[in-house]
Amino acid sequence: MDQATITLSVELSYQGAPFHGFARQEGLDTVQGCVEDALQVLFRRPVETVCAGRTDAGVHARGQVVSFELDACEVEARGLPAIARSLNALTPPSIGIRGIQERPAGFSARFDAQSREYRYFLSTQPVPPLVMRDFCWHMPGELDIAAMNHAAAYLIGEHDFKSFCLAASAQGKSTTRCVLELTVDPVEIAGDELVCMRVVGTAFLHSMVRTMAGTLAMVGRGLREPSWVQQVLQARTREAAGQTAPAQGLVFWKVEY
Repeated sequence: MDQATITLSVELSYQGAPFHGFARQEGLDTVQGCVEDALQVLFRRPVETVCAGRTDAGVHARGQVVSFELDACEVEARGLPAIARSLNALTPPSIGIRGIQERPAGFSARFDAQSREYRYFLSTQPVPPLVMRDFCWHMPGELDIAAMNHAAAYLIGEHDFKSFCLAASAQGKSTTRCVLELTVDPVEIAGDELVCMRVVGTAFLHSMVRTMAGTLAMVGRGLREPSWVQQVLQARTREAAGQTAPAQGLVFWKVEY
């Protein structure tokens, strides 16, 4: 008889700067590589993981979710709190295990996700912020937030977002996605004033959120009218959109199941 298995998920936070993205890559430091290496040390065998959404090099996460399966005896021998503590001890300080829980058999952090939320932070102050220096795009000068929200409204709903993704990753694949919410608001963090773009969607394309941030920033700077964003969507070519905003301003905020 096959050994009974238990499906678990862990919620991760990580600072993206030290890593070449989430996905394991041979010879490079990645978040998945560190987590799977820690699991292999702990259980003395390879353990494959699945994440809710891959992040690029330099992108951070507050609420990434990773699922994997263990033998029932492995879970019973240690218990969930001890597994979480061990993973925190075996992974670098830039990775934090925020929680661990048992899931129904067959649960997938990727395929069972109902929505994913990202937040992109910008600083428009003359001097970079202290606490958020490594977690924002510093671009001194005023931003017209009302115009950015006007432009953002064109991106809400189901659209072909080919203009907003890395061109190479769009070849031969569907680029239609559904954005459920997209807002731009001023926020204060540790005494510094920033601007936060919050986007919720069912799924996202490669570099989609960062391209949205770069495009909306052009509207905020007065370089384009809000209605230009609709033209960008209709163009269905990456060259039509704004720049890809720097990775350090993006945080994978949370996943809903």
